[in-house]
Amino acid sequence: MFYRQAGIRHRSYVSDSKLFPIPTDRNLIWFLILLGIAAPLFVNSLYLNSYVLPWLVWTAAALGLNLVTGWAGQLHLGYAAIMAVGAYSAVHAARFGIPWEIALLIAGFSAAAIGTLFSFAAMRVKGLYLALTTLAMQFVMDWVLSHVPAITGGSHASLQSPTFKLLGQPITSDAGLYYVAFGWCVIVTVFILNMRRTGLGRALVAVREKDYAAAILGVNSFYYKIIAFATSSFIAGISGALLVATFFFLATPEQFSVAVSIQVLAMVIVGGLASIIGSYFGVALILLMPGITNSLFSAFADYLGLQLNPETLAHIPTAVYGALIIIFLMVEPLGLGKIYNNIRDYFLVWPFDQMKK
Repeated sequence: MFYRQAGIRHRSYVSDSKLFPIPTDRNLIWFLILLGIAAPLFVNSLYLNSYVLPWLVWTAAALGLNLVTGWAGQLHLGYAAIMAVGAYSAVHAARFGIPWEIALLIAGFSAAAIGTLFSFAAMRVKGLYLALTTLAMQFVMDWVLSHVPAITGGSHASLQSPTFKLLGQPITSDAGLYYVAFGWCVIVTVFILNMRRTGLGRALVAVREKDYAAAILGVNSFYYKIIAFATSSFIAGISGALLVATFFFLATPEQFSVAVSIQVLAMVIVGGLASIIGSYFGVALILLMPGITNSLFSAFADYLGLQLNPETLAHIPTAVYGALIIIFLMVEPLGLGKIYNNIRDYFLVWPFDQMKK
């Protein structure tokens, strides 16, 4: 009915390797793209730039982390430090008068250079040892951001971001900033979608499953770990720069602390490792659910006439939000993306599954 495969015939390897061989998948993608393009027409500008815009930028960042953690299997707890490198590099470049297009590339390549240093740790250790190593590098970066005024201005200082421009035209409207975030998220998504079915994607999966077995098959695990860290860091650098340029409008060390690294990793795990749509769901749950639950509880308390003090209203939604994460992971340990795939697989064979004996 929904995901019918009737009439789909693969007569070549090209047709068999299409991203979306089932018409329903293609139609859904086009619908979501058109919905994203038309969003400024029917979404209030406050919600557009307070919720949708950061959701798109953080989704792009989460996809970058999913590349190195989900596909390559390398635990990374220093991702926010890489985003900070890109953010401060782009802001300093723009303040020197470099066009934002070049500043974003500088952010990506500088973040990739620092991120490659993380990959050398992956050559010697793995698993929790790698996680602790990247966490230590995060702490080093936190110290640098707090104690090197030439970069950040000091531990309690903020670095103002210049007006974001593309092709020399300043982009200050809510819709314009939204389209910048939307375009970057689409670019990263298309890249990850195509990477999955390339030799690079298959090599990363081989390294994730068992690097020694991959080496026996001729896959240079060290080389592909470097590629994974560098590519992921490039995405993180540009995402951090766009986050500052389109949402925060200034850069502070607190925006890229170790808590942010743990938060991004939580987005990836809750959404589902190596799941693209799961990254969208995971970021939405971690980033947007606290505010939504807070609003719902405030409205519910007003409806019942309950007099709750601000401290209670601040803690109850947080507890409910944490409980939701636990429930989702208990229902499906592979993340929200797997829940979506389960629903899709159900409709893939419905109603013929009802004919089982």
